[in-house]
Amino acid sequence: MDSLQLHPLLLLHPRASSPSIRQLRFPSPLILNFRNVNLRSFSAHAGDAASHDGPFAFEEKIISHPKDDRALVLARETDDFGYLVGFRLIPESGLEEFMSVPHAIASSGEVEKPGIAVTDEAEAKTRVSHNICFVTAEAAPYSKTGGLADVCGSLPIALAARGHRVMVVTPRYIHGTAEDDKFAGAVDLDRCTKVMCFGGAQEVGFFHEFREGVDWVFVDHPSFHRPGNPYGDKFGTFGDNQFRFTLLSHAACEAPLVLSLGGFTYGEKCLFLANDWHASLVPVLLAAKYRPHGVYKDARSILVIHNIAHQGVEPAITYANLGLPPEWYGALGWVFPTWARTHALDTGEAVNFLKGAIVTADRIVTGYSWEITTSEGGYGLHELLNSRKSILNGNAFEENANVTFDLSLNLCNLPLLYSVQVVVGQWITNGIDVTEWDPACDKHIAFNYSVDDLSGKPKCKIALQNELGLPVRPDCPLIGFIGRLDYQKGIDLIRLAMPELMEADVQFVMLGSGNPIYEDWMRATESAYRDKFRGWVGFNVPISHKITAGCDILLMPSAFEPCGLNQLYAMRYGTIPVVHETGGLRDTVHNFNPFTEESKDESTGWTFSPLTKESMLVALRYAIQTYNEHKPSWEGLMIRGMTKDYTWVNAATQYEQIIEWAFIDPPYC
Repeated sequence: MDSLQLHPLLLLHPRASSPSIRQLRFPSPLILNFRNVNLRSFSAHAGDAASHDGPFAFEEKIISHPKDDRALVLARETDDFGYLVGFRLIPESGLEEFMSVPHAIASSGEVEKPGIAVTDEAEAKTRVSHNICFVTAEAAPYSKTGGLADVCGSLPIALAARGHRVMVVTPRYIHGTAEDDKFAGAVDLDRCTKVMCFGGAQEVGFFHEFREGVDWVFVDHPSFHRPGNPYGDKFGTFGDNQFRFTLLSHAACEAPLVLSLGGFTYGEKCLFLANDWHASLVPVLLAAKYRPHGVYKDARSILVIHNIAHQGVEPAITYANLGLPPEWYGALGWVFPTWARTHALDTGEAVNFLKGAIVTADRIVTGYSWEITTSEGGYGLHELLNSRKSILNGNAFEENANVTFDLSLNLCNLPLLYSVQVVVGQWITNGIDVTEWDPACDKHIAFNYSVDDLSGKPKCKIALQNELGLPVRPDCPLIGFIGRLDYQKGIDLIRLAMPELMEADVQFVMLGSGNPIYEDWMRATESAYRDKFRGWVGFNVPISHKITAGCDILLMPSAFEPCGLNQLYAMRYGTIPVVHETGGLRDTVHNFNPFTEESKDESTGWTFSPLTKESMLVALRYAIQTYNEHKPSWEGLMIRGMTKDYTWVNAATQYEQIIEWAFIDPPYC
């Protein structure tokens, strides 16, 4: 630090009586080295003559000033046109204090690790507001099959509350049932738009509802009007999903341009948040369809991966239907490995929606950024994701890269640098709707309770046992599972472990739908263990709340989980999670170890790894033994879980940081 030289900025004090215009004087070392910044000022008097550079130029003039007017330039502030509007200065009198700040100067081998900071609600303040457009296949409460709907139903509201203008674009699913009443508040905008795809002009309409500060925009088309869920019915997945979600992506790109909501369109300077493969054409359309014509040149896109196993893969011949220029085929082109092809003549060529978004989005956000860069968790996209690791989870620096920042913003060659080590793999922990999921006022559960009064918790357990026809045994550990009956959720592991688990003195409750094989297994298991097992095929919101409140343990043996919400619901309700140590489950559930003080202070459940029947049973046995024999420890786990902060404020603050990063650089494509 002996070589550090700080050249002060000589600044004319506002109270100075000089008749000349106020000027900024840089010492010669600064003048010789400004390369990356255009410095501009303006005349304070209308009658002053402008320089040959116009009214926004500096004049080279030596001025003598008192020492009190010296200052150090830390940063410059410019308007949208690049003109200088101010400086961030530190007076010379405060320089010594600044230099003593430990994080300002890397004077040793230690490094700072900037990242996504967790912010208290009182400290969370929006710096810049943006026009944000969520594109999603489902959003609660209008449509829901899993956690994607919860995120896209709550995060927009949190961002809108922080001063952003937020739109959510999602299909208007009409099933011909009472569920259609969820769209009763949506008004037809009478603004039909034609989008070119699938061999012609497809006309889509828009419905709109303004609720909780968010513009909820519903894309209307006959293909969204059918029984079932957003993706299929009892006969399987819909065969035209590529068509349906291509329409969604095209309509979402048109919505900010053509829909006047509240008297104004969102315009071209938007931030698109494309969720999963259903919306993955959005970043590709911005790059291939709009920007070549000067539209959306200031827009940015963020891909949010909730489930990488579903990628929107269809035969290569369908590319012509997507409304994209032929030269952009490489963005979506995909070739299956030889072992995955159906027959010897199969070339394996396909189009992959998610791959297209990965190679065109400005930032990529996921809850399990490390897993998806491995061959086991990347589902064929791991090499591509590794190539874009620098922007995975929004961080624009490479893993473990030593990055230096010139404190003077390249105005001069000073040795004052930040030396930083940035670690990729940071996650954004989702929040939950704490008004809907609150045991103190939950209308779905039999008895309300709180962290200050847990007496209602065992009563909820008894009520659940009664409702499901299980023997009423308040002291018997009751284990629950809520989720999609899919291999991702670890159903195979539960199937393998169930005979051994049923030998213990426990009861088990499952709620979910999905693979018919797993649904039939649930029915058969209930018949085999009438006094110990209950399986509810289907999804029922009130029952999910009752299971969350009534169970003692929630089991989540997911093979992978971007973030997971059920473990957050469980902890808020005093139900202890036992989870596979992956993704968001690893990050939100802290393993209990009774022999360490740190564990006693932070632990909220049990985690297990590897993903095997044996390790899962070991974790469950620890949980069951703690429940039966160590009640004070169990109550401590409950209280720690119930007092955690699960609001969306932190997640919204973290998303804001990634949005700011996205706008730092030019569009990626």
